[in-house]
Amino acid sequence: MRKEKDYFTNEAEFLSMTKLLEDWKEDTQKVKHTFLKVKDKLLKKENITIHFISRPGISYSLRASCKSCNIQNRPMFALVDIIDDDPANRWLSICFYVDMVTDPEKIGNLIPEGILGEDGYCFDLFEYDESMISYVGHRIDEAYAPFIL
Repeated sequence: MRKEKDYFTNEAEFLSMTKLLEDWKEDTQKVKHTFLKVKDKLLKKENITIHFISRPGISYSLRASCKSCNIQNRPMFALVDIIDDDPANRWLSICFYVDMVTDPEKIGNLIPEGILGEDGYCFDLFEYDESMISYVGHRIDEAYAPFIL
């Protein structure tokens, strides 16, 4: 069984995320808990790699890609941004390429050229909400589906 740090492209990225989580005091909206649930959903997928890009004061970006898979030359299938413009009031923006997911409830925001120059859907979570976590979880499953062998 893989340890969590084994999913990351390098130890420095794993340590950066670990430090953020240790320093992130529990917020009243439970956004940290929301992030943990979404991260855990991603880590249940097989054959994935996680990149974690820290830009304090702007965002912390967890990017999930499929190891040894490169569908349509895309470096990831899911992007989970912790928006950090106000560290006391963080929120999540969970994004996917527009052609890899559906949005049956019309909850997402269409972001033209918003994911590495390509159109994407972003789902913003400002508080812990099981139904939204489930909805985003279904989008993760959709985006990952092309990688299942």
